[in-house]
Amino acid sequence: MARHVLIFGLIGGILIAALQWTEYQFLVIEHSMAIYGALIAAIFAALGIWLGIKLRSSRQKIVVKEISVPTEKPFVLNERKRGDLGITRRELEILELIAQGMSNREIAGKLYVSENTVKTHCSRAFDKLGAKRRTQAVQLGKEFGLLPK
Repeated sequence: MARHVLIFGLIGGILIAALQWTEYQFLVIEHSMAIYGALIAAIFAALGIWLGIKLRSSRQKIVVKEISVPTEKPFVLNERKRGDLGITRRELEILELIAQGMSNREIAGKLYVSENTVKTHCSRAFDKLGAKRRTQAVQLGKEFGLLPK
């Protein structure tokens, strides 16, 4: 009796294996293009992720470099140069306001003088510095030590 059960079980197992094999063959033949497409997509996705990680990690480099920063000294007006050029305190004050980017009208309002007075002081300061424009006057003022850099 055990022998009959064993033979019956073996035949059943072979029959089930044959059915599974035919089902597998049908699946592979019927859907082979979809399976190949999915395999290629999975390979390219894995390759893309790997390549992205490799390229991204090589660009991130942190370099630490200590740089000594000179401490700023407080501005000291070059009185000797101011005296040599003959620039008055008021002309220097207007030159400082020009360096701050103020217009003649704003300077006049701040100092409570007319615009013509500001223009006169500007003209005299420009002549003494040898400047033709406001920007040139500010640059020369910084070079001569009359304005902070």
